[in-house]
Amino acid sequence: MLSGLGRFWLTGTVAAAAVLTACSSQDTFEQPAPVPEVVEAVEFDEVWTMRVGEGHEEQLMQLAPLVMGDTLYAAAADGTVVATQVDNGKVHWWRYLETNLLAGVGGDRERLCLVTGNAELVVLSREDGSVLWQTSLPNEVIASPRSNGEIVVVQTVDGNVLAFDAASGNKRWQYDGVVPVLSLRAAAAPLVGSEMTLVSFSSGRLFALASDSGQPLWQYTVSEPQGRTELERLVDVASEPLVLESAALVTGYQGKLALVDLRSGQEIWSRENSSLQTPAIAGGNIYVAQSNGHVVAYEGSTRQVVWTQEKLAWRQLSRPVVLGNYLLVGDFEGYIHVMSLEDGKLLGQLEFDDEGLWVPMQRLQDRLLVYGNSGKLSLFELNERD
Repeated sequence: MLSGLGRFWLTGTVAAAAVLTACSSQDTFEQPAPVPEVVEAVEFDEVWTMRVGEGHEEQLMQLAPLVMGDTLYAAAADGTVVATQVDNGKVHWWRYLETNLLAGVGGDRERLCLVTGNAELVVLSREDGSVLWQTSLPNEVIASPRSNGEIVVVQTVDGNVLAFDAASGNKRWQYDGVVPVLSLRAAAAPLVGSEMTLVSFSSGRLFALASDSGQPLWQYTVSEPQGRTELERLVDVASEPLVLESAALVTGYQGKLALVDLRSGQEIWSRENSSLQTPAIAGGNIYVAQSNGHVVAYEGSTRQVVWTQEKLAWRQLSRPVVLGNYLLVGDFEGYIHVMSLEDGKLLGQLEFDDEGLWVPMQRLQDRLLVYGNSGKLSLFELNERD
């Protein structure tokens, strides 16, 4: 059950040092499947590529690019922040912050939000990257900050959720959550709406907080701790909920795949599942990259399994992305794998970054944005081979 932990470092206050050291080395407990041999029916055509600083500097960070309109914003662990034109990669501006970065990029119409290794929230102007304000946080933050234009919300590793006025940086409210003794070093960014903010905890719970006050509206248990040891009881919800009109699709480690009513927090349906990644939806099906490396397609209305792709077992897969008729995932060795949406057959493969793929790939209309751990940032088109 715990074999997929190699990629997700452990965080704890009482855990044995040997356990923490072993897991932070990125070694897996199960042997990953070899890179599968694929008769390629799909090829990657590069639109543009660039390098963003030093990338993740061999650390696992949530430094996913942010796309707003026709501009892309990306950041690296060394403090590099860059704004580029989405369609051609032309640089609008770049800025070097004299501090290392842990999480970002979040933002709204006017601002970009990042978190430093010194536990500071830094807010920049989208126009030129200048610092608008910054403030100290009570503890480390590894999930991207998020903003709805009125507030900026961050969640610390010890379970505190803090909201700051987006314009001034003044603290608006704080919600103190409860976290277990041991958890994975992976966290979901908060989803900040005008009325409700969704936050996921390593306790296995999803909370809805009032965006104006931080008061809890409801909570839902995605994963329930089971077993005798702290390792067996890991139940982190490390993936962002996928909002579908008035409901949210959620998944957790050693827990459930579930659809939850956003107004009440009541479960609409659920089935047993273990995943650290947000699912993808297309054509009435739900696609999940499970923690054991299996990719599973469920029929949306019945939740019955349509197909399962097992050739990527324990390859520590990224969030699945749908592009046209294809489903794509990245892995810890930096490969991108292309599957058929219809039956899960492997149709293509690209060795993108030998330092690995950690942040989710993104679909930009009919193109694929990929940011590798080394700092390589590329935009691709997928085409059928002749």
